[in-house]
Amino acid sequence: MHLRLISWLFIILNFMEYIGSQNASRGRRQRRMHPNVSQGCQGGCATCSDYNGCLSCKPRLFFALERIGMKQIGVCLSSCPSGYYGTRYPDINKCTKCKADCDTCFNKNFCTKCKSGFYLHLGKCLDNCPEGLEANNHTMECVSIVHCEVSEWNPWSPCTKKGKTCGFKRGTETRVREIIQHPSAKGNLCPPTNETRKCTVQRKKCQKGERGKKGRERKRKKPNKGESKEAIPDSKSLESSKEIPEQRENKQQQKKRKVQDKQKSGIEVTLAEGLTSVSQRTQPTPCRRRYL
Repeated sequence: MHLRLISWLFIILNFMEYIGSQNASRGRRQRRMHPNVSQGCQGGCATCSDYNGCLSCKPRLFFALERIGMKQIGVCLSSCPSGYYGTRYPDINKCTKCKADCDTCFNKNFCTKCKSGFYLHLGKCLDNCPEGLEANNHTMECVSIVHCEVSEWNPWSPCTKKGKTCGFKRGTETRVREIIQHPSAKGNLCPPTNETRKCTVQRKKCQKGERGKKGRERKRKKPNKGESKEAIPDSKSLESSKEIPEQRENKQQQKKRKVQDKQKSGIEVTLAEGLTSVSQRTQPTPCRRRYL
């Protein structure tokens, strides 16, 4: 019994020595590989190197590689950059790159945004949308086709003609409806939103308030039967009223002279015509000889 206990003690001691030697060799290996490892790192790094940057991160931070020129260094981030998704492991949290056609992703098989030229549909990036869907070039997603929707017709409007509701027998009436949903690019177009048809009503006279502007203007222009048309003064008459009385008398005298000259010239013409007619009558007519 004592021998068994002693043997078990030797086995346990040997196992502990083996574990200690493994830890020591691991530490030596790490010191050989990273001679400049520092425990007092900044920026969320648990361990770091002067050449490679962060080697391990603090809890809940993601380890990612960042390229600076021709060199890549490790960094510790609270969230992964665009084009990467975060995966958590027991020993380290890593940022893994998305697929080539994904701009951002939730995990390896689910994209949340596609690169240009691809359309997002159910977490995948596609060249063309499947049947029954259309591509939205604004959001770069495959969306369902939307058809136009309109409301019911409104009641018919009153029968009118040239904007009036009286003074005629035949006119037109209209009705309208509104667009509730505009269609998408591949959706059905909207039907007409207004209709017009002919209508007949019992003719009635227009009241004074219902007459148009043209009718009122014509009525103002037309004088009544009993009234005489008043002469509208012209600009010439206004100017003549402003002239000096002497000038007015001179003009009147000039007009009289012109009339007298015309009368004299008319008398002379008539006298000349009378003389020519008398001379034509008094001239002897030539005799015709008769031969026997």
